[in-house]
Amino acid sequence: MHGPGRALGAGLLAALALAASARAGAPSYGPELQGFDYPFPVRDFAFSSQGEALTMRSMDVAPSAPANGRTAVLLHGKNFCAATWEDTIRALSSAGWRVVAPDQIGFCKSTKPERYQYSFQQLAANTHALLASLGVKNPVLVGHSTGGMIAARYALMYPGETGALVLVNPIGLEDWKALGVPPLSVDQWIEREKATTADRIKAYEQATYYAGQWRPEYDRWVAMLAGLMQGPGQETVARNLGLIDDMIYTQPVVYEFPLIKVPTLLMIGDRDVTAIGKDVAPPAVRARLGHYPELAQTTKAAIPGAQLIEFPDAGHAPQIQDPARFNAALIDALARLGQ
Repeated sequence: MHGPGRALGAGLLAALALAASARAGAPSYGPELQGFDYPFPVRDFAFSSQGEALTMRSMDVAPSAPANGRTAVLLHGKNFCAATWEDTIRALSSAGWRVVAPDQIGFCKSTKPERYQYSFQQLAANTHALLASLGVKNPVLVGHSTGGMIAARYALMYPGETGALVLVNPIGLEDWKALGVPPLSVDQWIEREKATTADRIKAYEQATYYAGQWRPEYDRWVAMLAGLMQGPGQETVARNLGLIDDMIYTQPVVYEFPLIKVPTLLMIGDRDVTAIGKDVAPPAVRARLGHYPELAQTTKAAIPGAQLIEFPDAGHAPQIQDPARFNAALIDALARLGQ
């Protein structure tokens, strides 16, 4: 839980955020998402990394049905937070799973460092330290989007401590840099993040995450992101996200898929078209990127023994777009995976 010093700072930032929200007529949240409620209690894991005192926040949800002795660790994507796993957390808990859903450093309710060298190795190591502090052994990692890249790196770094791997519309199934997406400087990535608005978020999510559909329940996640990006910590948030963008673009994991040794399941919404930097790529390059039905098949072939479940009508976020179908498929597959 939040300590007294942090709680005081959080209260001040939340008050500033609410005041800004009232002036702008739109939600506004502090740099650690102060003012935005999560569906389950949020716990603190304080540690030091790269000379920075950091706090990684997570939800640790006990089974609400007879426990099966297994733990699922849900890793969010870049434009997501641990809270966006809400439906999946409830479904897994009701099926007997313990569920841990962290916010990575640089994201959502966790610390946004003043100075940090982001790498997938670092984020995987942070996650490993969090799980050790919670006594979690041999978890099933469920990684979505950028969380899929973190989960894959974790499985490569800690193969003997990973029960199984589930990749939900992971990004990084292709190397955009090698395929011709022009490089952007960190400063350019940061400026792109600063230009984020609620309208832009919604338009992008509708086209990419939900295959052109929109339902009122998605508005909450737009407000979450926009309120964080436009709140009192917006400069710090944008700087961290720009560094994370650079990490995603420059640190592909696709070449190491054949080295993954843990049981792996791919869960792919086929109407996803995500490709980082696609909008700045030449038309001929852009046309070759983000073809998830093909990427699913090449990834399944690359990871030894991988299984594949496809959702033909879903976009980048099948766990949000069609939670009942997604969760049923996940729980059914997990009953067999890693046993």
